[in-house]
Amino acid sequence: MPRQEPRSGTTSRGVRLDEETGFEFLAASLRASSGDLETFVTVLAGKLEQALPGRVRTERRAVRFLSKKKRVERIEVELDEQRYILLARDADLETRRAKAVRGIVLNSEELPLDAWLQALCGDLASEAQDSQEARIALERLFKE
Repeated sequence: MPRQEPRSGTTSRGVRLDEETGFEFLAASLRASSGDLETFVTVLAGKLEQALPGRVRTERRAVRFLSKKKRVERIEVELDEQRYILLARDADLETRRAKAVRGIVLNSEELPLDAWLQALCGDLASEAQDSQEARIALERLFKE
């Protein structure tokens, strides 16, 4: 089987950005900021909301009754027919990828966190090949 070349793009600064390097950078940056699960999920939600406005739904709940401090409990990202879902409950983290057609979920699979991040970045990179908006979103996601 011939080796496939990684998909790539160029940022506004002229830096080459390929899918594999981008994923590694994103994963490393998230891990560096994730001293605990709550911090990790909060950072991830912020990065996704900034990179993909209108395509990310985030659910937050108060930490305690009448508390102003909120914790991210769910992140859902829609890319074409794929939905990427992260659920954070106490010390548990569940990541799923679902295929939805016309709003109906046809199948859903649970993925390990690294595979989920890689699949999300891969689908975004694929979309960036055809869409200026997706290219900009990918740049926002990978920027420092």
